[in-house]
Amino acid sequence: MITGAEKSIKVIIGTPVNREHAYILDKFLDNQKQIQQAYPGCELVMATSEKDYAPELEGMLRARQLRGKALTHTPMKPDYARHWVWDVASAREALRCYAVSQAHADYLLFLDADMLFEADVVSDMLAHISGCDALFSGYALREHGIGLAGAGCLMLRRRVFERVRFRCYEFPSGEVMFEDNLLELDLFRLHARVRKGIYIATDHYQDAGSFKRTRPQKVGKIRELANRPFIRYVLVKSSLALRYNIPWRLKIIMDRLDRINKRKDQ
Repeated sequence: MITGAEKSIKVIIGTPVNREHAYILDKFLDNQKQIQQAYPGCELVMATSEKDYAPELEGMLRARQLRGKALTHTPMKPDYARHWVWDVASAREALRCYAVSQAHADYLLFLDADMLFEADVVSDMLAHISGCDALFSGYALREHGIGLAGAGCLMLRRRVFERVRFRCYEFPSGEVMFEDNLLELDLFRLHARVRKGIYIATDHYQDAGSFKRTRPQKVGKIRELANRPFIRYVLVKSSLALRYNIPWRLKIIMDRLDRINKRKDQ
């Protein structure tokens, strides 16, 4: 049951979108309709770099009577850049800037368009962020296990999203530092209170027909330790100095250890 106090809290749901990866967009928007019905105090804002796509997205919102809008953005990147992360980082920054411009927005909740969520995801995230400034809820990744620091299910309080900036790095070698890596750096510098766990049920689609399901669960001690803010700060800073994404490689190693331990337990 949503209380009167909850209805007064305004949450902007921010979602990067592009045509290539919009393979479940209809399902995602139907899911967002359920979310808005469960939590009336939110709106959906989508950001795309494809200028001709924005009117189409606006039409989809209107057809479902969803509260929200579509923004356009232009990724700024070096000539040698090839990675898709530039488009995502630019979209998240456009969404963050929009949330800052809205005086009513108390929270910014990133939900990615290739994922589906329970209808009460907003209320659940609000409950878990209590006492914190940033809440990461982990979800199954395409390549390796469950990630705890991704921005696909991430909530930020206003005092934090007003002071951070989404950006990424791609070095000439092709090595990439993702926007969530650099966000963790900013959160640590701001002395933000950060909580990470697997709090929200998600279905993360790999394509139009297959997905990886994640359900709320406890996080193992080793993974919890490796994702503490100071540890992540050191890993990200070292990665920038070495131009090599250490947190990502560490995650792959932990996933392999998890699989080995599960096989031993069976």
